[in-house]
Amino acid sequence: MKKQDKPFAFRGKYLLVAVLVLYGIFFLVNSGGALSALQKSSTILTKILPIFVVVILFTATLNYFIKPKQIAKHLGQKSGMKGWFWALAAGVISHGPMYAWYPLLDDLRSHGMKDEYIVVFFASRAIKIPLLPIMIDYFGLTFTIVISLYMLFGALIQGLCMQLATIKDT
Repeated sequence: MKKQDKPFAFRGKYLLVAVLVLYGIFFLVNSGGALSALQKSSTILTKILPIFVVVILFTATLNYFIKPKQIAKHLGQKSGMKGWFWALAAGVISHGPMYAWYPLLDDLRSHGMKDEYIVVFFASRAIKIPLLPIMIDYFGLTFTIVISLYMLFGALIQGLCMQLATIKDT
């Protein structure tokens, strides 16, 4: 899929305009409810704004020191088993909201990262390293290991399905 062929027609500015228009209409219909919703939205924004700043700084630092071509060579067309492993590992160790990873993955994809590795990356994000101790406490070590291995295996299966779907498209 080319950069121009992205499936979502909406861009950030259109979404912002749509939200502002909806808030305006809502304010005309129910000003008390609109003000309450606006206050809740601003509270959430002030809570997540520091996270956005950290993510942006982290991404900028990574982009400065590590070029996408360097990463893409491990996840490109000729990466083989190493690519599957790196996609799994990157998904497990990645933190934060999924949408924060979209720009980086899009950049890697434009430099040759295979679609199946993106699928594996997203599917393997189901394992959250900081939550593993709590999971072990509640469910036991054996259960945690088995379910984690199933999730990793499932991520690989999803990546292979994507690879098969991509082969049929060409």
